Amino acid sequence: MKFELNYCPGSLKENFSTYSPNVLKKMFDGRKVNPILNYTSPADRKDKNSFNQNQTHISISGFQEKYSLILEGNELRLTNENESGQYILKPLSDLPKNSEFAPANEHLTMQIGKQIFKIETAENALVFFKDGSPAYLTKRFDYDVAGDKLAVEDFASLLGKSPAKDGEQYKYEGNYLQLFDALKKYVPAWKVEAPKLFTLVVFNYLFSNGDAHLKNFSLIETKQGDFKLSPAYDLLNTKIHIEDSDFALKEGLLPKPISKGKVIDQLLVLGEKAGMTNKSILKVIQNLSTKEDKVKDLINKSYLPEKLKRNYLQSYQRRLKRLNMNIIN
Repeated sequence: MKFELNYCPGSLKENFSTYSPNVLKKMFDGRKVNPILNYTSPADRKDKNSFNQNQTHISISGFQEKYSLILEGNELRLTNENESGQYILKPLSDLPKNSEFAPANEHLTMQIGKQIFKIETAENALVFFKDGSPAYLTKRFDYDVAGDKLAVEDFASLLGKSPAKDGEQYKYEGNYLQLFDALKKYVPAWKVEAPKLFTLVVFNYLFSNGDAHLKNFSLIETKQGDFKLSPAYDLLNTKIHIEDSDFALKEGLLPKPISKGKVIDQLLVLGEKAGMTNKSILKVIQNLSTKEDKVKDLINKSYLPEKLKRNYLQSYQRRLKRLNMNIIN
């Protein structure tokens, strides 16, 4: 599976067969990095040992295989033992359907969030193995400019969820209102951060991210030593790969007694209980509901095949229509 590079594999900007200057600056500190890695894919026998060894000394959670990379000169390479990786590499996943396009899906969804809806996301791009197969690359946000590690706590940890206490599916237990409760408890500037978290919840609904579980939201340490919402990560349209529910958390948006009615009604209640004003809630929903042409344009520039571009757009339009129709009614 080979791709013709007609768009920047970072920003999806037209007429670039490599990374655009802006992506090189933000993603690679201005170094002229080639999007083609000096490795065959992990599935290939030639470099399999290097990737297997890399996995023995990194601790990045999640079901998908992940590897740690470092930038040496202008080249990305796998980290050795006792080295701190600057990037996380996610090659092809083992999702039930269209797994080979998971990297392009995640890259597109992250770029839509970042470029169109101004969501703060982890810097990300596509890279390609020697055989042309793609992988998703994200820059770690848990290090400051001096290279010091910043404290990061995901919401499963903040809410005290664990496999021992809540079972193997612990990260899917609960509802999204609990995230805002934790935000109020641990973030002094929670009134500033609540609309950002609310935006992410609505975004995940509109873009069919059925895997937005508790470990896919985090708080990160600030320069002042307190905490704020971390940049968004692991955003993708899971409908392309698996039949799942509208919301990852088992109870949905709200706890059982009040978790009923149309999604828009539940979102209004969620925003209100999160401490947001009605004006602020509607502003978030309207912003996420009025950029269809820009979304369509970015989908068309993505590295998804034509059929999956249509599927991606249709799933977004169905959710958008449902939300808009309910707002009007």
